[in-house]
Amino acid sequence: MPTIAQEQPEPPRNEPHKARQMAESFGVDAERYDRARPEYPDTLVRQIIADSPGRDMLDVGCGTGIEARQFLAAGCTVLGVEPDARMAEFARRTGVEVEVATFEEWDAAGRTFDAVVAGQSWHWVDPVAGPAKAARVLRPGGLLAVFAHAYDMPPSVAEAYAAALRKVVPDSPLSAGPPKPAQELYQTMFATFADGIRKASGFGEPEERRYDWERHYSRDEWLDLLPTTGVLTRLPADKLAEVLEEVGAAIDAIGGGFTMTYTTMAITASADG
Repeated sequence: MPTIAQEQPEPPRNEPHKARQMAESFGVDAERYDRARPEYPDTLVRQIIADSPGRDMLDVGCGTGIEARQFLAAGCTVLGVEPDARMAEFARRTGVEVEVATFEEWDAAGRTFDAVVAGQSWHWVDPVAGPAKAARVLRPGGLLAVFAHAYDMPPSVAEAYAAALRKVVPDSPLSAGPPKPAQELYQTMFATFADGIRKASGFGEPEERRYDWERHYSRDEWLDLLPTTGVLTRLPADKLAEVLEEVGAAIDAIGGGFTMTYTTMAITASADG
């Protein structure tokens, strides 16, 4: 989030799972991350539960536990796997059981699950090794569900953000030119996810779903969320402040807030069995 370009690493941009420094940078301010990042639509959570043979969930890249707590509240048991110890510790304080590891290196120790879920994290997982491991830890008929939010800032705010990045982070992916629409980028990313699931075998044909919803942001709320995105998590404080100042001015110019239209995209596939 907010777009692939903002969460993808520097080179190689087509292999984000290899960019471990960025992948494990989000815990720099875990409290802000948990506070500012949006939850997932309840309809998505209910659909995943309905499509799973049971309610025993493995949450890959669980972060601070945002989606894990949603599944817990819906009556599921959840085990998180998270490579960033800072994020994992925050999630534990909110009641989520977490083991620290990348999914590829995580030891299942013979445990199996009804569903493997990944919210806003599957692009940090090897696109073929990840689904292959998911197939091994799923019970027969178990569900792999990968989902993420796609959205675009209002044009004037996006332009201010890109201009600020060009000044303070000239080698940012956004500095190469105007970003493509988020849904176009996410569609490409989810096609990669689906291809990886097919190549891994062990699953039926992947299915894609989308959930559209809106949320209003004040200036302060958006400036609270923005530092949790991949390009900004590693910026020095002075450069981050410069970006936020310019984005804040752009939000002020459109009335001090805006309504964001989100599309939460999901790929699901059932394990053979």
